[in-house]
Amino acid sequence: MRPGPETPAVVSGGASGLGAATARALARRGARVAILDLNAERGAAVAGEVHGLFCAADATDPEAVAAALERAEAAHGVARIAVACAGIAPAGRSVDRDGRPHDPGLFARVVAVNLIGTFNLATQAAARMAAAPTLNGDGERGVVVMTASVAAFEGQIGQIGYAASKGGVASMTLPMARDLARSGVRVVSIAPGLFLTPMLEGLPEEAQASLGGQVPFPARLGSPDEYAALVVQIAENAMLNGSVIRLDGAIRMGPR
Repeated sequence: MRPGPETPAVVSGGASGLGAATARALARRGARVAILDLNAERGAAVAGEVHGLFCAADATDPEAVAAALERAEAAHGVARIAVACAGIAPAGRSVDRDGRPHDPGLFARVVAVNLIGTFNLATQAAARMAAAPTLNGDGERGVVVMTASVAAFEGQIGQIGYAASKGGVASMTLPMARDLARSGVRVVSIAPGLFLTPMLEGLPEEAQASLGGQVPFPARLGSPDEYAALVVQIAENAMLNGSVIRLDGAIRMGPR
């Protein structure tokens, strides 16, 4: 399925970082993109840039996600590409230096945004795809791309909540692809390594360079455009299904 003229697409977390780059990449190929995000100012700006639609939505709220998808469908048609990029990465140790256990509210919040938010977009978008006409001789109806992380496999100190949430996304990928196979809907997750997103942009340049130097090759932080390029390739290549693809320059994260 080639993202081409008039292909409807939705991107959660599309107001910045990986999501914004993905929205731009899909729009350059002619897709009609709807951006779901909580940040109305940045979301509307990116939507205007790509001649798309902004829908304010909290990914953790299934009713809000349903309303946003309904609005996007009314404007563009059934989304055939759904990309879940909304995420947060607060730090917290299992037991902090003062002997206090990890804040359960913070843990629940990270899981809610990164895992349940991804689940909400993926399943609701997939249900709409499954009810739509097929697109080609394979019987394909659409593709869902979810965002995991190398932290799913090599979570670092202070990443207990983040690693758990991204591990959930990774583990959800294959069973979801198997569930949706009969409907012609593919599911693939990308596990980025160290990327220059808002989570890292606030660091000093020296710190960014130090982090980038840990990547075997290329020895730099990844660009959101490289993530977006993989999303496009996943959409185009029907044999990519049920896998978690590491996009990390061969890095394997150490404890800290």
